[in-house]
Amino acid sequence: MALALRKRNIQVRISTSIIRYKTERMKCEKLKLVMINDCSGVGETFLKYMPTTIEKQHIKRTRGLWSKTFGITYKILRAKGDVYHSNYILQDCYVALRLGKKPMVGYSVGSDLRATLKHPIWGRVVRHNVKNCDKIIVSTPDILRIAKQFRNDAEYLPPAVDTEFFRPKPPIQHEGKKKVLIAGNCNWNVKGTDIAIRALSRIKDEVETSIIKWGIDFDRTLSLASSLGLSLKVLPTHPREKMQEYYWNSDIVFDQFKFGCAGMISLEAIACGRPAITYVTSEYQEYKSFPLKDLVSEKQIAEATLEADDALWKKEYEYVMENHKPEPVLKKLLAVYDSVIKR
Repeated sequence: MALALRKRNIQVRISTSIIRYKTERMKCEKLKLVMINDCSGVGETFLKYMPTTIEKQHIKRTRGLWSKTFGITYKILRAKGDVYHSNYILQDCYVALRLGKKPMVGYSVGSDLRATLKHPIWGRVVRHNVKNCDKIIVSTPDILRIAKQFRNDAEYLPPAVDTEFFRPKPPIQHEGKKKVLIAGNCNWNVKGTDIAIRALSRIKDEVETSIIKWGIDFDRTLSLASSLGLSLKVLPTHPREKMQEYYWNSDIVFDQFKFGCAGMISLEAIACGRPAITYVTSEYQEYKSFPLKDLVSEKQIAEATLEADDALWKKEYEYVMENHKPEPVLKKLLAVYDSVIKR
């Protein structure tokens, strides 16, 4: 009799736990999400793959003076949600916090913590946001270290790649030189574009190099290439939705060579079926399965470019599918929302 009662009590507790879990899950899946700003399409990808039961509002802005000041402030003021998510933790996040928009999840996607934090004025805004958001998540392991200087509960959430849009396409068959695309922003301090140019100049007779016209150091990059005898084909700046065409028209895609993490350029290029040449450090456990690591010197980069083939791409693609598919990343993000709502 006692054993039967004990079993019944256990069953009741299990049933209660299941009901509680389903109830909490339904709360999360039926919430109203207000997402603020975007960067490299990260927010758009999250919203695209979210459950249809979640009501979504995406507050965007342009670089225009009105849009990024009074315009965005008015939109945030009017917004009402169960949880707020700010991509890029600078002025938009600050405005939302000042307007009492809570709970707030701040998602750092790179330069806000990597560079802006050091600015004498804007750095104070970033620090305020990091300390006052209900949760801070970061897109790369290098900025996780920075975030943890201000709060120990900061977490790494890998960016999701829209694998429906950025999809593999067979390389264009051609003879002659390898077609290399320098796809990242021309910024020597952040992306190391000068390192890429110097590396490619070592093998200039074996590559045909294209570069997208964008970034503060674009003119300097052209001058450096010219001085080293490296011919560059300049491509017009495309919206992100057109980038897949640039990836598909190349054999190899160059990204960054500075901060040791796989950026969105690399991830999207790999998803499109092209091997990416970039600097990923073996120091971070998050990249243990990334096949091409520790390309530090110009010689190493040049050699990796000549050796890049379908076998390398397959290994890189396996990494992307394992770590950056939208569904598992989104599951982690929804768990973050759930945790701050409960709090």
